[in-house]
Amino acid sequence: MDAGGVWRVLAPSQYPAEAALHDLVEQAPQLLPLAGSPTITVLGREVRLGAGVADLLAVESSGRLVIIEVKLAGNAESRRAVVAQLLSYAAYLQGLRVDQFEFDVLGGDSVIGLVEASDQLHAVEPQAFRDGLARSLADGDFRLVFVLDSAPDELVQVVGYLELVTDRIQVDLVTVTAHEVGGARILVPQRIEPARRVAQLSAADALARHAHAVRPGSEDFRAAVADAPADQQPGLNRLTAWAEQLQQQGLVRLASYRGKAGITSLLPRLAGDDAGLVTIYCDRRHGYVQLWRSVFVRRAPTHLPRVEAALGMSIKQGTTIRQVSDELLDLLSDAYKEAADNATGR
Repeated sequence: MDAGGVWRVLAPSQYPAEAALHDLVEQAPQLLPLAGSPTITVLGREVRLGAGVADLLAVESSGRLVIIEVKLAGNAESRRAVVAQLLSYAAYLQGLRVDQFEFDVLGGDSVIGLVEASDQLHAVEPQAFRDGLARSLADGDFRLVFVLDSAPDELVQVVGYLELVTDRIQVDLVTVTAHEVGGARILVPQRIEPARRVAQLSAADALARHAHAVRPGSEDFRAAVADAPADQQPGLNRLTAWAEQLQQQGLVRLASYRGKAGITSLLPRLAGDDAGLVTIYCDRRHGYVQLWRSVFVRRAPTHLPRVEAALGMSIKQGTTIRQVSDELLDLLSDAYKEAADNATGR
């Protein structure tokens, strides 16, 4: 509020240099609002990873590695270039053994030793932590974190696409704005929900784009399941039967989509809508389900917190679930019923 009693939006102040934001993140990584709220320990600053140098390298208490890149929005690399940087660092780390990582990347330091020496983490069980680190390195299961003072639209779009097409890595886009208030410097960290161009397409445009590959019903999806690995077929058949039951109840219209990358999806679309709360996927290796937060918010808001409670995590746009319990299926059925009631005004 100004001297005249009028409320005004407080304009952010600029960082004196990129190093100032870099210092902040290194000294207080717990301020970053990361998805899932992990606790992380910084292992090093300006860490050599292949041909480049990562701003910060950290690790979660689970053993998952975290690669952090800090940029000011005015930096020309704060758009597409920073994405390429982080991906190249991740590619360098993937496949290393724990001992190689400690010798080649950390200069001989023990990861568990650095974690235990930090006051940012509670005590961890050494063997479980080391197993988690080994899996992270072997599978390329990393968290990539972009930290900026403000997020350029192009970067938001690219990060959204990256999240859409991969479930192996977790991507966080965070802004940390600074404000001067009464002589004090106030920091406001915020996680930016990545945008996806698919959400901007009209229903007609989306259907026209994929008309050659979308077929009504679940027959094409069942055919893909029959070609899936034998250990994945029971779970996929269970999910298909669940979706078919929703259609029999008049809650959804089913469609199958054969993608060019060998992935077939089953689309339980809501009545009067070309979107659904979930999408079921069958690829060459496994099956999984994605949940769409924007559709929950719009059509089944009451069940959003219930589903999140059952999962033990917040649902993002395109959250991937590999193990679907009976409890979760029951909640999703109820969510589809809520969406149908909202459409009819019951």
